[in-house]
Amino acid sequence: MKVAIDGPAAAGKSTVAKKVANQLSYVYIDTGAMYRALTLQALREGIDPNDEQGLSHLAKRVTISFKYQEHGQDVFLNDENVSQAVRQTDVTNHVSDVAKHKSVRDHMVAMQRELAEVANVVMDGRDIGTYVLPQADVKVFLIASVEERAERRHTENLQKGIESDLEELKRDIERRDQIDSEREMAPLIQADDAIEIDTTSLSIDDVTNQILSLIQQAQ
Repeated sequence: MKVAIDGPAAAGKSTVAKKVANQLSYVYIDTGAMYRALTLQALREGIDPNDEQGLSHLAKRVTISFKYQEHGQDVFLNDENVSQAVRQTDVTNHVSDVAKHKSVRDHMVAMQRELAEVANVVMDGRDIGTYVLPQADVKVFLIASVEERAERRHTENLQKGIESDLEELKRDIERRDQIDSEREMAPLIQADDAIEIDTTSLSIDDVTNQILSLIQQAQ
């Protein structure tokens, strides 16, 4: 069973995908964290987020993996736990730039498809239902207002002790939406057969239950 959950930045994809995967004992694949890990390493090495060739070479020599701990899933970059580091503001501000390059996406998508072949999976991102797993059994597209998404990210940052400015977050989210939607390679668009869920006024449990119901119907 392959479940694809897509949507713009801070629409609640990761939070919901984790809960769905946990309830069904499926493997959760956080594609956003994969791009964030690559972005983190690019920043560390001084590689320009617009340098496609440099990023492509980097993607081929780093190892990105997930490990399940008691508290949940951690992301590792070359065996270093970077679960917190990939959420830093500078990574967030550059990840859409890194992810827009075709050669980078080709390499990452190949990794994601391999991961999806080993078990029942819930995968979230921008282009899962349209490009990474076009034959997914269940496709969901989550949306929410810019204001709501900024508030969520702001609260999340504060809870993690990360410095946060609400108005700046709104601008960053709008910018990421534009980059993700207008990029040439696998842009952020809703798959024709995806179910849209507006999460603006819904709780995490509400959204999770809706997706669980869709999966049950597809089985």
